[in-house]
Amino acid sequence: MKKQNNKNPLKHPDQRVGVFIDVQNLYYSAKHLHGKKVNFGQIVENMVAGRKLIRAIAYVVSTESQDEVPFFEALYNLGIETREKELQIYAGGNKKADWDVGLAVDAIRLSHSLDAIILVSGDGDYLPLVEYLQKSSGKQVEVAAFGQTTSSRLIAEVDSYTDLSLDQKAYLIPDRKRQTNTKRNTTT
Repeated sequence: MKKQNNKNPLKHPDQRVGVFIDVQNLYYSAKHLHGKKVNFGQIVENMVAGRKLIRAIAYVVSTESQDEVPFFEALYNLGIETREKELQIYAGGNKKADWDVGLAVDAIRLSHSLDAIILVSGDGDYLPLVEYLQKSSGKQVEVAAFGQTTSSRLIAEVDSYTDLSLDQKAYLIPDRKRQTNTKRNTTT
């Protein structure tokens, strides 16, 4: 079990909050750990916790097939902006779509108008961003992610950590496509 941090930052209604969502990180964690999809709207609502939401941005990957367009529209309908990057496919067949730098730049750029920055990712690569926002900018930094795939160093550094695995009913949605395939495989 991951170590929880003991910090208990103040959360008050006048705090200005920005939410930065590493969609790939959460998507694959939810899929591999729980076989489900992520309820991004519920994550934003619970993490904002009655404070003033200034921006909620999801960093997403687009493909040639455009299969993800309904998902992007669903995020938009929830009030979550999307930043899109095309999936890069290299000569050897390797694929890459990394938003770490883009998310970090946006968080720093927008931090002047925020009191609290919420990172929705367990990626330890965000540790320098967390340290910068806390120490250089005096910002409160919170993280929400699935405990089994969250960096223990990230958990220890942030002002508040929410393990999404502890409330699966709130943060996960059944993957109908996966359920259909599972049912098909068990009946044949």
